[in-house]
Amino acid sequence: MGVADHCKTTYMELQRKKVYRYVIFKIDEKKKEVVVEKTGSPAESYEDFTACLPENDCRYAVYDFDYVTSENCQKSKIFFIAWSPTTSRVRSKMLYATSKQTFRRELQGVHFEIQATDPTEMDLDVIRERAN
Repeated sequence: MGVADHCKTTYMELQRKKVYRYVIFKIDEKKKEVVVEKTGSPAESYEDFTACLPENDCRYAVYDFDYVTSENCQKSKIFFIAWSPTTSRVRSKMLYATSKQTFRRELQGVHFEIQATDPTEMDLDVIRERAN
């Protein structure tokens, strides 16, 4: 499975320039590569992001989570989320599972990785807990 150059460029813009809050990636089966499906502006919330994930299909996503530490410091952590809902097709789950490590290696600087099969496995409390 290939990775479109646009994926790396878009990820770098999220990571270094804070142009996006999140990026959702999907596998284009015809091209046999991972492509950018959607980006979210820095003003969008975590709820906006989760609402963009399909209910019955897999996706990869990166989310730039801003938070304040107990010492009152503003910090940011990048989460890689492998979204694989139980209701998605078996073929889709297999394709995303087998391509994940290859794609993940392309994204340097991710702090945490979450594998989620339903929304509760990646709700905001889980993200907050992992970031601290």
